[in-house]
Amino acid sequence: MAAALYGDDGFFRRERPADHFRTSVSASPVFATAIAQLVAGVDKALGHPDVLTVVDVGAGRGELLSQVFTLLGRDSRVRPVAVERAERPDGLDPGIEWRADLPDEFAGLLIATEWLDNVPLDVAVLDQDGVARYLLDDGELGEPLDSADAHWVERWWPLRVPGDVAEIGLPRVQAWADAVGRVTAGLAVAVDYGHTMADRRPTLTGFRDGREVEPRFDGSTDITAHVAVDALGVPVLKQREALAALGVDGARPPLELATTDPAGYVRALSRASQAAELLAEDGLGDHWWAVRTVTIEWTPWRLSQSWTR
Repeated sequence: MAAALYGDDGFFRRERPADHFRTSVSASPVFATAIAQLVAGVDKALGHPDVLTVVDVGAGRGELLSQVFTLLGRDSRVRPVAVERAERPDGLDPGIEWRADLPDEFAGLLIATEWLDNVPLDVAVLDQDGVARYLLDDGELGEPLDSADAHWVERWWPLRVPGDVAEIGLPRVQAWADAVGRVTAGLAVAVDYGHTMADRRPTLTGFRDGREVEPRFDGSTDITAHVAVDALGVPVLKQREALAALGVDGARPPLELATTDPAGYVRALSRASQAAELLAEDGLGDHWWAVRTVTIEWTPWRLSQSWTR
C-alpha cells in the first residue's frame, strides 16, 4: 500500500487527487471559508503571534491553502505550509511553502483533510486456529501479527470468528500523534471518513476517475480505508456539527430576495447548496473531525475526551 500510494511511481506522485475523488475541499469554497475562520480563532487564542503557521497535511495540489491564504488577505504573519509527496504544482502561490514532510515544530493550526485514510496499513484475518495473521496482497495469509499490532486489534477491532477481518489502524494513530507532536501551541484537526466501535467494518477500497474500484497495488488507483477515529485518543465530532459552529448554514435564502435582488438570490442559493453538501447526512456531513488543542483552551466547539457519536 505504501509503495502503491507514495513510491516513485505511486498514485499520489503522478495523479491529481481531485481528478479521482471528491473531498470537502473540492466540493465547495465554503469549506475554505470555515477553515479561515478557524485560523482566525487560533490566531486570537495565541495572542496574534509574529508568525502563525498553517500546515495542511496531504495538501493535494495546494487548493485549500491557496483559498485560505487568500481569504486571510495574504497576511505577512501567516506562514502557509503544504505537506505533500508530489512535486510542487506549477502556478502555486509563491507565498505557500511546499515540502514533503512536516516542520519539526510550529505554532498555529494543523489541518489534515482526508490524509489519515491514506496512511498505509496492514489487514489482519483470524485463521481457522484462532490466530490473527497478516493478509498478503496475493490473498494468502502470512505471519501472525506482531505484539503491537495484536494489542491494537484486541483493543480496537477484536476478531472473534475465523475469517473476521480487521484493518490495523496503529499506523494512523502513530502518524496523528507524530503530527500533533510538532504543534508547540495551537490546534490540530483531522477531517476524514471513519468509524467507531459501534460501526466497525472492513472498508479498504480503491478510487479511480471518480468511481469506486477494486484497489490495485500498481499505483493506478487510490487505496483508502476508513479511519478508526475513536482510537486517535482525542475528542471527535461530525463535520455537520463542526462546520455549523463555524458559521456554515445550508438554509435556502428567503424567496422574497429573488424579487428584490435576483443576482444576490442566485448567489445565496448557490452558496446554500454548497453548504448543504458539506453538512449532508450520509455524505460529507458524516465525516469526522478529530480535534486536539495544544496549550490553548479555545475551540469553537464543546468537546469532551470521551464524546463520540
